[in-house]
Amino acid sequence: MDEVNIRPATQLDAEPVAKVYLASRKVFLSYAPLAHSDRDVRGWIADHLIPSGGVAVAVRSEAILGMMATSRDEGAGWIDQLYLAPSAVGNGLGTRFVERAKRELGSPIRLYTFQANASSRRFYEGHGFRVLELGDGSGNEEHCPDALYEWTLPNAPAAGDDVR
Repeated sequence: MDEVNIRPATQLDAEPVAKVYLASRKVFLSYAPLAHSDRDVRGWIADHLIPSGGVAVAVRSEAILGMMATSRDEGAGWIDQLYLAPSAVGNGLGTRFVERAKRELGSPIRLYTFQANASSRRFYEGHGFRVLELGDGSGNEEHCPDALYEWTLPNAPAAGDDVR
């Protein structure tokens, strides 16, 4: 994946980003069906996600292989979305996205994943994320049990830790 360039997404990337998002969701998260139609997802990506400015894409030979959306709130950086084309999984691209998020967002970083997504959970745990909370699915559109993860710099207190 050395020949892959990660760059900020542009509006021209909306349709290829939607294709990656939808393909990845359908292949890897079939237990968590999308709460919206493919058309609505495409509109959300074009009209809201990419204009937010926090989306990066992985590109090889002009083909988008993956996408990551990040944001910040007052207490943490967030990986809001991280999806790879099914053919791009297992080649280090997800690691490159997570490393980019760590550089750009700093500590702490939080994200949600579904509890049933064992490969995603192993991936994030392998990158130093730890479970903060397990949810029953009432807080997400798919109504699937989820897990809130957080990464902090080594020896840094977690956002929820009591620091005196």
